[in-house]
Order: sequence, then structure tokens, then C-alpha cells
Amino acid sequence: MTDPLLFHPHTYDPAHLDDTSRRLLRATVDWFEQRGKRALVDSYNHHEWYADFLDFAAKEGLFATFLTPAADAGGDPDKRWDTARNAALSEILGFYGLGYWYTWQVTVLGLGPVWQSGNAAARARAAALLDEGHVTAFGLSERPHGADIYSTDMLLTPDGEGGFRATGGKYYIGNGNVAGLVSVFGRRADVEGPEGYVFFAADSRHPAYRLVRNVVNAQMYVSEFRLADYPVRAEDVLHTGQAAFDAALNTVNVGKFNLCTASIGICEHAMYEAVTHAHRRILYGRRVTDFPHVRRELTDAYARLVAMKLFSDRAVDYFRSAGPDDRRYLLFNPMTKMKVTTEGEKVIDLLWDVIAAKGFEADTYFDKAAKDIRGLPKLEGTVHVNLALILKFLPNYLFRPAEHLPVATRRDPADDEFLFRQGPARGLGAIRFHDWRIPYDAYAHVPNVARFREQADGLAALLAAHAPDEAQQRDLDFLLTLGQLFALLVYGQLILEQAELTGLDADLLDEIFNLLVRDFSGYATELHGKAATSDEQAAWALAHVRRPVRDADRTARVWDRVVALAGAYEMNP
Repeated sequence: MTDPLLFHPHTYDPAHLDDTSRRLLRATVDWFEQRGKRALVDSYNHHEWYADFLDFAAKEGLFATFLTPAADAGGDPDKRWDTARNAALSEILGFYGLGYWYTWQVTVLGLGPVWQSGNAAARARAAALLDEGHVTAFGLSERPHGADIYSTDMLLTPDGEGGFRATGGKYYIGNGNVAGLVSVFGRRADVEGPEGYVFFAADSRHPAYRLVRNVVNAQMYVSEFRLADYPVRAEDVLHTGQAAFDAALNTVNVGKFNLCTASIGICEHAMYEAVTHAHRRILYGRRVTDFPHVRRELTDAYARLVAMKLFSDRAVDYFRSAGPDDRRYLLFNPMTKMKVTTEGEKVIDLLWDVIAAKGFEADTYFDKAAKDIRGLPKLEGTVHVNLALILKFLPNYLFRPAEHLPVATRRDPADDEFLFRQGPARGLGAIRFHDWRIPYDAYAHVPNVARFREQADGLAALLAAHAPDEAQQRDLDFLLTLGQLFALLVYGQLILEQAELTGLDADLLDEIFNLLVRDFSGYATELHGKAATSDEQAAWALAHVRRPVRDADRTARVWDRVVALAGAYEMNP
């Protein structure tokens, strides 16, 4: 029996997508399955570069089809930038291993500054490289500064002929060993301030591009490279001035969404493996899955995983429906990056508590999942950075709702071209949202949705009556806990919207909100203990700790879904 909510390689058929997308996604699954688990785990354990996967992707035109906007497709009707199918591929690649996802992800990032550029020659070159099977890279971060792009030491000196000579290093650059095009961020040596920023296209095969080393101990190649008097021609310049800065941030806006689907794919594969192992194992004369604590942990893991999928699927719709007058995706994007990926860590931890030592074994997928799931919350901005970003939206979200037309489910074969004309990376505090209470009202009959709604209303009341004072607003440690409480409201909203669109089983929805009630209580307790918390805020925190509504029959019915995963999927050996 297969679970319709989880990706299953043997029955996967994305019927909601067009024929070409379905064929390429199915071909990707079949390639991994035919290659088999032994090759998957051995290549990971031996840190073998995934050239065979890149050969497959090149042969099928996978990246060229999925990552070339329609405007640069040369009339090919199958090429477009379609967030729905990109999310589907991202989940599949995560399911088989972070390295395969990572080379795709970095190609997404590397293309971002190009597709935002008005440089027709650079765009044509990128499209041709994709057709030839190349990957790209995103040269933003540097060893001394991380991703602090205000402090870049990649210096460009004018050459007197309309171009520059670039000298400097970049660090933590995926695909930097093979990328046919590397989008590199730097600054002019002769211009101070934002007007000096430059984004340009480099080629890793050029003699002035020196690959230093792989900076991680992994199958993937995350490079350090240096440019030494690298010739940047006029046709290589993608952006200058403030537009270069905006291109960097807007590229991350596009690319970091993929982290949620990678996390989902990793958790799905790990879940199949963990439940199967636990259910087949006999300890003290009982199946491991007969122990009450094991059932609770596996049920929690399953409910958290389904919630991850519901939120992320709904966020796709807001991405695809975005425009100059609707930028709500800019809240849901850091939510997918921060919240979904940290939920992925919780899923793996719950599963690992059940399977224990099995999770260390080198011939399992789980061993890889346990290592790789940790990376996703830390890429494209840390949890703290994204939580701080989420807080910028809080006032308008909670207190100033606006009218918006309903956003439909978006799986149509359209080109999401707005993502490459997002405009200046500012004005987040002015973005307005529809009333978050509406989906909560629609599910007020579900016991734990109602219980969580009490907590959500309490948070709004707290912020109206006892908002952070000036000192607390400077205390990031205090604000981050407040941000976690706020994030739970946003998380619940999109889960409810997707539940309504998909007709999600009420038992499962109630079990998901059982978790959210517990999570809110945990963060409220944390807020109570903060040194910066006022007496009024501390009293509020204790008053809003809630026990979820218990229903043993409901939990048993959800458990039946979980235990049905035992033996439902095992990768081809």
C-alpha cells in the first residue's frame, strides 16, 4: 500500500504536469532506481563526484528544460521556469541524496543574476551552456566575510576598453570545479559605495580562474576559487551598481525555496527506511513498533513531514501568482527556508531515536540523511537571519489585513517570469496580507486547530498590549523566540489553506495541530525564561501554555497510516 501524501518512486506519476515534465521527472526517478542503492551509498561514502548524474541530466536536457525561461528558450515550448515542476524535481533529488540536489540548486543560483540581466549576449551564452549540459555556480560568499556582500574583496579594475580585470577569491562555491558559467559578485576598485557593485559572468575553465580546493568533506564539490587578473569583457557584465546588489538578494529569494523540498525528499526516504526497520525488528519479544513511545515518535515524525509538504506546496502557489502588487511570497519564502528545514531536522531526530544504532550504518540511506539534513537550515542564510527577516512582516500580517483575490492552486505550464523582475530588494514592511484568521475560522471545528487558535489570538493580544520596548527590539535573542511564535501562525495558515484545497483527512490535520499546540507552548515557555522578558510578557507566556486535545482513536487511525509505510518502499539494490 502506498501513501498518496508521500513521494513513492514505484508509483510516481505527476499527472498534474505536462507530458514533457512528467517524462523527465519519471526518467530521473528511473535513473536512480536502475543505478540502485549500492551505487548510491558507495558513491556517497567514497566521496565520488556525481559525474554520472550530470551525464544523465545533460543527455536528457533536464536542466536546460527546467531552468531556461521561455524568453530565452528559442521557441522551445517545453522550456520555462516553472516553480511547480522545479519543486517536484528538487524533492526527487533530495530523496536520493543531497549532492544531486546541490548541483541542481547551485545551478539555479548561478542562473539567477543572468536571467535578471538585460545582457542579451550573456543570456544567450547561458542558454547555450545549459543545452550543452553544463551547470552554473553562484560566486557570492567569501572566506573572511561569508555572505556579507557589503564587504566583498573581489575587486574589478577598469581596463580602459569597457571591461575590467578582476582579482580576488570566493569561498563555499558549489559547482565551482566545473561550472561553465559562474555569476561572480564584486566591486569596482575605483568607485565607492553601492554604485561600485558589479555582477559578472566568469568561466571556470579560463586560465585566470584558479580552483584552490574543495572546502567540505563530502561527495559534493564546494569550492574555493581565485581570480587573478581575470579579463571581464563588457559582454560579461550582468549588473552594475544597486542593481547588482538587488540581483544577489533576489537570486537568493528564488533559490532558497528549493531547500524546503530537498528537506522533504530526504525525510521521505528516511521515513520509509526507518519505519520498515522498526516494524521488522523484535526486541524483548515485541515488535519495536508495539512500544508506545515508538508509536508516538513515528506518528509525530509522519505528521511533521506531512505538514512540511502541505506548507511548501501551498507556498508554490504564492510564488507563481506573485507580481508587483502581490509580494506575499517574500514572507512564505523564508518560512520554507527556516521553518520547513528545521522541521526536517526534527523528523530525522524522531526517526533516529527509534532506529538508534541502525542510523549510523554506512549501507543505509538514513546515515546520509542524518548528516545532510543539518545543512539545509544553514544554507542561503541561517535560521536566525531568516527569522529576523520574517519578523519584518509581523505588524502588517497580524494587524493590517488587506483584500486579495484568492490564490488558486498553480500547476499550469506557465513561465514564472516575475521572479526575474522582482525589482529593488526593499519595502518588505509595506507588503500587505489577507486576513490570517480566515483559514483558522474555516477549521474551527477541528479540536486542535481551535486550541491553537486560542494561542494565536493570544499572541496578537500580547503584541497589541505589551509589544517589545526599545531595548527588547535590540535584543535579537529575545526577538528570535518571538519570531518562532509568529512563524507558527504563518505555518498553520498555509497548512490549513492546502488542507482545504486537497481535502486532507481531518484526523491527520488534527494530529498536525496537536504538534503546533505543543510547539507554541514550548516557545512560550522559552519566552518566559528570557532575561529580557517583562513581567507582563512572562505572565502571558505561562497563561498561553496549552495541552493539545487528546483523542486516542484519532491518533490510532493516524498510526495506521504510519505503520502501513513498513515495507512499502525499499530502493532497488
